[in-house]
Amino acid sequence: MFDLDRWQEIYHVLRKNKMRTFLTAFGVFWGIFMLVIMLGSGNGLQNGVTQNFGDMATNSIFVWAQQTSVPYKGFSRGRSFNFENRDADAIRAGIPEIKYLAPRTNVGGFNGSSTAMRGLKSGEFAIFGDYPDYNLIDPVNITQGRFINDLDIKEKRKVVVIGKRICEILFEPKENPMNQYIKINGMYFKVVGICTSKRTGEQASQENQRIFMPFTTLQRTFNYGNAVGFFAVTAKEDAPMTAMEDKVISLLKKQHSIAPSDENAIGHFNLKKEFDKMTGLFFGIRLLVWIVGTGTLLAGVIGVSNIMLVVVKERTKEIGIQRALGASPWIIISEIITESVVLTTFAGYFGLAAGVGLLELINWLLTKSGANTEMFVHPGVNFNVAVTALVILVISGALAGFIPARRAVSVKPIDALRYE
Repeated sequence: MFDLDRWQEIYHVLRKNKMRTFLTAFGVFWGIFMLVIMLGSGNGLQNGVTQNFGDMATNSIFVWAQQTSVPYKGFSRGRSFNFENRDADAIRAGIPEIKYLAPRTNVGGFNGSSTAMRGLKSGEFAIFGDYPDYNLIDPVNITQGRFINDLDIKEKRKVVVIGKRICEILFEPKENPMNQYIKINGMYFKVVGICTSKRTGEQASQENQRIFMPFTTLQRTFNYGNAVGFFAVTAKEDAPMTAMEDKVISLLKKQHSIAPSDENAIGHFNLKKEFDKMTGLFFGIRLLVWIVGTGTLLAGVIGVSNIMLVVVKERTKEIGIQRALGASPWIIISEIITESVVLTTFAGYFGLAAGVGLLELINWLLTKSGANTEMFVHPGVNFNVAVTALVILVISGALAGFIPARRAVSVKPIDALRYE
């Protein structure tokens, strides 16, 4: 394998017809280049979608109250109702599959907001009443201080956690907002934490302008009584999500005298189902990319095999001389296979390097330009994929050289010496 004469001979053969060698190598180069680019682009799309989930627990459901559509127990259709604190107790007691349960209320309802002030500065921000468990279901990064805790809930403390954008709006650039007070709805609240979103793009911008306060404090401050906006529920690891979702909805229907057949009274969103759909979609994309990329690579390898057949034909007399001088069939086969492996490996390596380099350039340009790339983030291929591609190349090169090599040793030495 490390015979200097053999390597010189391989170099001479490949250099003898530069254009043919270049075109053959380019087929392999292009195949692995396109495979890497397509895989990297698919990963970029998947990263963008995944980052939009942040670190949200994907085995979660969200349920909220709507209007009834079926009359039941003397109540007419079109009845409005609200979830209540007692519903949380009933869910905890009646459904053992639940891991986290977090009631939440948003001031003003969906997309609602309220004015927060500090001195002469003010702004309209979304205000949420939360339990500590909500930050385990849909977490934010706490950069300073802490999130809402159980004692805040129990004592209805007037404390808030604010997004980093609120800090920029209500406080001076070098001022530390921690333990300072902001005014909401005529009352003062102490800042006990500062947070940033784990998402990207527009969703991150919205989350960074939110105020979080204890759920019980919000109910009292904004006169919500016992009303709950919606429930976020996470299942235990071994619990089936669909079954838990059905149990939660069924229990809430009983709590509020809603017909079991009423499909519209309780809105619900199963994050697990949506996440599984996205996972299946990207699995299909990766499979398609591998099929197309491998097909393109195979076309290049077939080109190598065809060229090696031509090379073998041109060297028939030379091979006959080697056989006549005592060269074994294995020596001839290994020499031709080595030439094929060298050609495909070098061409493939440069294709792999060019593909990775282009993906890194695209990633750098997207970052440098500051463009909104929330749907396409960090395109690239991991180390395992690169190693797999190189292994495929080596095996393909060996297979590409095997057929010409078998043909070379199938010719008798005397016939090879007579070949013109």
